Amino acid sequence: MMTVRLGVNPLLWTNDDLPLLGDETPLTQCLAEAKRAGYEGVEMGRKFPTTFDDLGPLLADEDLVLASGWYSSNLLERDVNEEIEAMQGHLALMKAAGVSAMVFCETARCVHLDRSMPVSRRPRLTESDWQRLAPRIDAVADYLAGEGIRMAYHHHMGTVIQATDDVARLMDKTGDNVGLLFDAGHCAFAGGDPLDWLERWGERVVHAHCKDVRQAVVERSHNRNASFLNAVVDGVFAIPGDGSLDFDAILARLAATGYDGWLITEAETDPSVSPSWPLAERSYRYLRDTARRAGFSLVAAA
Repeated sequence: MMTVRLGVNPLLWTNDDLPLLGDETPLTQCLAEAKRAGYEGVEMGRKFPTTFDDLGPLLADEDLVLASGWYSSNLLERDVNEEIEAMQGHLALMKAAGVSAMVFCETARCVHLDRSMPVSRRPRLTESDWQRLAPRIDAVADYLAGEGIRMAYHHHMGTVIQATDDVARLMDKTGDNVGLLFDAGHCAFAGGDPLDWLERWGERVVHAHCKDVRQAVVERSHNRNASFLNAVVDGVFAIPGDGSLDFDAILARLAATGYDGWLITEAETDPSVSPSWPLAERSYRYLRDTARRAGFSLVAAA
């Protein structure tokens, strides 16, 4: 039986990409409610201190651990040595916190932060782009492995690696040190089939975001040629169990791959519309029960 840990992303309380959502919510509330809901760990958010000297005591106060933290790379524009130098502060925090897999996303040319830009205009990689980017991602992943941390590459709406064909190319052109962060919500929003992705690349998954989607909002966003952020405001994402995805099937397929990392609840929500605490409490119970039905054993399950 594979063992997983349950964590939550602070997007339930404060949005990283659209500050007006949850900007008034203090970090202390996020951490306290995450723990009270039952979660063992949290991912980084924009309100988190960026050194472990400052963050560690805040986590310790709530008996939480750091599950991971997002890193934005720019490997299409700078070489491997420049990227490794740029990530040193973030890497130091990850290592000090005992993180095993670091969320990593190439954000050069991305459009997901521009509310006026339709996500349909997201960047596409040319053959020469791939010839430059894939070896650089590989090299950074090899470096991270030497530092004792896996790269968890995050396919993400509005970035150069978003859809099924992008992930297929990334997995084909890189080695095993390039792990995959499987995000069910971003997969489905991009038109992918979560079960197909896990069938094809499940053995490369080193981190998992359990984010749901509301399919009606996905379709409305496509019809309106909406930006990523406007789709978020419209409610495209939901906590697991509140949307259209079958997480019993998804987690069963993930368990069948032998996965033994974190399961992270994540949903970009507006706390003024959907208060954070009920979402945290309900998502923990749903994720706990669904993971158990899938055959996972839980660390520190409440």
